[in-house]
Amino acid sequence: MTARPFQIRGRFLTAIAIRVESDPASPAFHAALDEQLKQTPQFFGDAPVVIDFERIPELADLNRIRDLVATLRRKDLRVFGVQNASPAQAEAARQIGLIPIHTGREAPLPSNRQRRAERLEKLLPPENRIISTPVRSGQTVVVERGDLTVIGSVASGAELVAGGSIHVYGRMRGRAMAGVHGDEKARIFCQSLDAELLAIAGLYRTSETFGPEILNRGVHVFLEDEKLRVEAFA
Repeated sequence: MTARPFQIRGRFLTAIAIRVESDPASPAFHAALDEQLKQTPQFFGDAPVVIDFERIPELADLNRIRDLVATLRRKDLRVFGVQNASPAQAEAARQIGLIPIHTGREAPLPSNRQRRAERLEKLLPPENRIISTPVRSGQTVVVERGDLTVIGSVASGAELVAGGSIHVYGRMRGRAMAGVHGDEKARIFCQSLDAELLAIAGLYRTSETFGPEILNRGVHVFLEDEKLRVEAFA
């Protein structure tokens, strides 16, 4: 028997999108970027980064885009792609080795077979998952459809990802991202909050924004008026 030379395997990837909203060569842009990196250094650590061009369609010059990428990489931001790019921006990105990421809005209309599959998916029961052991640093636990419950602690550097809600009956030190497919009704519950990042449906808060009124306490995390709220249990 001969061994196959490679395998193709899917991987869940959490990327950060930086939406540029002003001239990236201006001192104000650099100052704001430095301030953000100073406030939330661990949020960007080792995370893949995408540049979002939605607000700057006029920025299509190859050299200016190359300078922007170089600036971000000098600050240890691992830029690998672009999104919401015009054809000219996408071509410039390709020339410097970046991948144009197509968002859902650019996807073709679903076929009848796809519609039937989507209807069937909605009828499937949630695949809730319970983890009864601590989640170690470097581990990622993913529940695509349903809630994730951890009976134990979550170490710094660990990551919890769920299409539904997340419950942690222990000390929460890593990252927790609920409602990752856009479910704004998802919630996060922690018995003792010491997290690096909390997110629901793409909106997030990092540890720098957690005050003494919620740190090391049991909390309830939810979305309200397009803001991520973190409240301690009474």
